[in-house]
Amino acid sequence: MNDKLAKAFNDQIQMEFHSAYLYLSMANYFEPLVFKGMAKWMRTQFHEEQEHAAKFMAFLHDRGTRVELQAIPAPQLDWSGPLDVFEQSHEHEQKVTASIHRLVEMALSEKDYASNAFLQWFVSEQVEEEATVAEIVDKLRKVGDNVAAQCMIDAQLGSRGA
Repeated sequence: MNDKLAKAFNDQIQMEFHSAYLYLSMANYFEPLVFKGMAKWMRTQFHEEQEHAAKFMAFLHDRGTRVELQAIPAPQLDWSGPLDVFEQSHEHEQKVTASIHRLVEMALSEKDYASNAFLQWFVSEQVEEEATVAEIVDKLRKVGDNVAAQCMIDAQLGSRGA
């Protein structure tokens, strides 16, 4: 793996850890609001993003490339409500998707077919990530400030498996 692609993969590791940190912050936002289901959903996302970072690290190790961990920016701490949280989650996932797509483009331009093959799992994963959060955003927009409906969505999100 060339140095340019290795740096981009290391940058992606930092982005995956930042994503995990952001979802953990979102979970902590929901706890005092007693949206325990939304908090659980976000904690599950937190763990999933850590697993994504671990996959990138393992791939770099397998390729004999050094993992260079970077500082993780502090995440946002407050939002205006559940809709705001999930809208920002969706925007964040779109940024992650764009980053993965840039990695694919780079791997192909460098003729690094092993990296391209590895990245295809993430391409598919991001389709799922964006679609899942977009559906939650759509539901929250439909219910607006209806607390009873938000509580129903909270219960639904709390049933998410690990």
